[in-house]
Amino acid sequence: MVPQPLDLSLAGRAAPLAAVVRGPLVESVHLGHAVVTAPDGEAVAGVGDPHARVWPRSSLKPLQAVACLQAGADLAGDDDASRRLLALGCASHSGEQRHLDGVLELLARAGLAPSALRNTPDAPFGAQAAAAWRAAGNGPQPLAQNCSGKHALMLAACVAAGWDTGTYLDAGHPLQRQVRATVADLGSSAHNLTTVDGCGAPLHSLPLSGLARAFGRIAAAPQRAPGSPEAAVARAMSAHPEMVGGDGRDVTALMAGLPGLVAKDGAEGVYAAGLPDGRGVALKVLDGGDRPRPVVLAALLRALGVDAPVLEEVGRVAVLGHGRPVGAVRAVLPDPLPQAPPPPARALPEGLL
Repeated sequence: MVPQPLDLSLAGRAAPLAAVVRGPLVESVHLGHAVVTAPDGEAVAGVGDPHARVWPRSSLKPLQAVACLQAGADLAGDDDASRRLLALGCASHSGEQRHLDGVLELLARAGLAPSALRNTPDAPFGAQAAAAWRAAGNGPQPLAQNCSGKHALMLAACVAAGWDTGTYLDAGHPLQRQVRATVADLGSSAHNLTTVDGCGAPLHSLPLSGLARAFGRIAAAPQRAPGSPEAAVARAMSAHPEMVGGDGRDVTALMAGLPGLVAKDGAEGVYAAGLPDGRGVALKVLDGGDRPRPVVLAALLRALGVDAPVLEEVGRVAVLGHGRPVGAVRAVLPDPLPQAPPPPARALPEGLL
């Protein structure tokens, strides 16, 4: 079979996002794409290609959670327990005990056992949680994998809607069709490709500007549409950032330190956040690395005039030499950010890859 040529335009359009500085020299440079969207969702600034089409990976989870509420998952209430479990449904959790207990509680509410989970078996994501898990004699399990909250929420939605729970990961399942429609709506992008994420769930592409737009819409929903599923997701994540990530995680620190911010990290160098006024930001590190993500996101938020101590905390990533700081990862975004061009007219196929 002759391999199909690869579209490498994602690389050709990339711009420097962060520099790794060791001593007096720049040792490495992370390229990528970043975008800022206005309260109305329009892309107004960015670097690289603000409309680059990406796989959002786990940054898609708040959008998937909105779809689960639209399907009938009973977690949109104002009680703290519902908000805690809904935040867990948006999580790439560290596998701490509160996360594992929350997944079990969410499944029990739906009358299901952990055996209903179809996500990829794994140990907990967090180093301390993983060590405790293995010390207890446990091996890889779907319950411990960082996406188990999302899968439990998907199962709860299926039970509420009367849909089959055994096939909830199939792209043609009613729940996954709802997710696809919700992603297209929130991201204002009708031409989304579909593949399979690391956890086994269908994954939908979005332009980077569409991802930022979706986060702005979710973050603004408590004021703009207080009774909507988007508002329920925003309130849950803001109220319980510890369920979205975990101890020592930058996504948890950001939402705890900036009330009303909705943020979610994703694999392969993706990060997105929305502000309560409806503005959104999103970034994609070209090499898929995690190291520069919090630094660049903090710089993007500062460029929007956001000022809080947590940005200094999250935006500080040290470069070590013999165990001590000898440099840092520094954002290198232009100041001011360049105006974003209009989205290009790209003909893209739809379908399952």
